[in-house]
Amino acid sequence: MYAALTSGGKDSVLSIQLALDAGLDVRYIVTVRPDNPDSYMFHSSNLDAVSLIAERGGMEYVEISTHGRKEEELADLKSGLAQLPIEGIIAGAIQSQYQYERVGEIASALGLEIFCPLWQKDPSWIMDEVVRRLDAIIVVCAADGLTEEMLGTHIDSELVERLKMISGRNRIHIAGEGGEYETLTLDAPFYSSPIRWTGERQIISSGRSELILNGLW
Repeated sequence: MYAALTSGGKDSVLSIQLALDAGLDVRYIVTVRPDNPDSYMFHSSNLDAVSLIAERGGMEYVEISTHGRKEEELADLKSGLAQLPIEGIIAGAIQSQYQYERVGEIASALGLEIFCPLWQKDPSWIMDEVVRRLDAIIVVCAADGLTEEMLGTHIDSELVERLKMISGRNRIHIAGEGGEYETLTLDAPFYSSPIRWTGERQIISSGRSELILNGLW
């Protein structure tokens, strides 16, 4: 049995889908809810959707709370995972050495395997897979060239080309691996039905804009 670490974003959800494609028994979906929105490891936007993703996938939802302070949040994750009867964990890291090494250290300490199918993959390939297999939207913009008018935009081939153009000018990672933007996955092959909502609002501040979805169902 495996536990998948996810905030509901495209990379972690695509990793879950690839794990299922590979025949892994994904029994748990684990999200870490940080008090600190600037957590080094974990996203904080629209986390209420993750329990719905677990429900749609027929998986058990596990939430781990943390203050979100660097390194302490990793101890909280390790403690939470230690309570689960699992043989491995699934993560969606692409190129972040910090995330990959920290998750690897936790897995090693707990005697768990790690399945990280996007690690060191070509970002263009990853984005093509997102377009082809998922329905994901942008819910946070936090880099030069990414403005609030992009909030709620579905990741399709047109948006990927736009991200590539912005990357050429502003040197952003087209998959958002550096925290340039965050996403929420509304649908995937393993979902029984898409995630929906009844209302939304935006929070705009210097250098960061966020779309908050209300009434998720």
